[in-house]
Amino acid sequence: MVSGFFAVFAELLLPGIAVLCRNWPVLQAVATLPLLLLLSYWCCVSVFPESPRWLLATAQIPQLKRSLQEFSTKNGVCLRDEIHPGETLLSDCRPRYFSVLELRRTRVIWKNCLILSFTLFIGTGIQYCFTRNLHSYSPNFYFSYFLRVITGAFACIFICLSVNHFGRRGMLLLSAIVTGLSSLLLLALTQYLRGGLVLVLSVIGLLFSQALAMLSVLFACEVMPTVVRGGCLGLVLAAGCVGMAASSLMELQNNGGYFLHHVIFASFAVLSVLCIMLLPESKRKPLPDSLKDGESQHRPPLFLSRPDRDNLPLLCTRPPLSEYNPDNYSPDEFANVLTTVAGRQKGNPLSVL
Repeated sequence: MVSGFFAVFAELLLPGIAVLCRNWPVLQAVATLPLLLLLSYWCCVSVFPESPRWLLATAQIPQLKRSLQEFSTKNGVCLRDEIHPGETLLSDCRPRYFSVLELRRTRVIWKNCLILSFTLFIGTGIQYCFTRNLHSYSPNFYFSYFLRVITGAFACIFICLSVNHFGRRGMLLLSAIVTGLSSLLLLALTQYLRGGLVLVLSVIGLLFSQALAMLSVLFACEVMPTVVRGGCLGLVLAAGCVGMAASSLMELQNNGGYFLHHVIFASFAVLSVLCIMLLPESKRKPLPDSLKDGESQHRPPLFLSRPDRDNLPLLCTRPPLSEYNPDNYSPDEFANVLTTVAGRQKGNPLSVL
């Protein structure tokens, strides 16, 4: 959400930078050169360290220890290099790396990724349906531009104030419902509504469509397992870019086919309401690390008798195999088991048997 505020701030600065540059090539260069700072991700490892959570989930124990020692040194905390029996055995394990192709062996994770990609695609693509009505209300370019940016800032504030109290799934559902209703009303009643009502519906739809897009990214970060979170989040963001490209394509075609564009995205918005009902709730729950954790996520029932427990699974998963499967054990669970066994063996060898 902090990055969302930075994006809004950058869009507010963009018209001023365009006035100072006075030339499209110069403006493009000014907007592109700061991206060279991303090279510091590879050059300055101490400035951007690797995620300890991902190192633990992929069983890279030596790199994990070095990363935690760097954090403790920068924080002024001295940690003793103590080696536990379970840690020694876990250090001998070979690291396991996962790619997006691992989603082919899952049933719940890839469907969560597909649903969130679909909602982000709708949230970015349907915004053109509302901004075009703003153009018809006022032909001034800066009016629609700054109004879209201001509604984006209010969408960030709305999510920050509501999502931690009402839950990610509930607010995503509310955003999809309001976006779909606003789009359908504009589609069916534009010729009967006055300019003021069209403006109000366009602003409300623009606000909740941007909230839908932002919340889809936040939800994807929390639902996707640690071992494949980067790849899944990349797929979700790619779907959002496709939605933005659809809006740009309409501008290039001089609004040709706008009615069909509006009908398709309004239908998709209504369909997304049913899809969001299949998502689990991630509020105040631990982030999934392994594929097994991601597969065991549940969606809340329609009528909660026990708010602290999820009762219904998203989809039936495959029955567990009888033979040993390393995917069924995350590194932290494996370390706890080894530590417990080593402690029992030290106290009473017969208890292990």
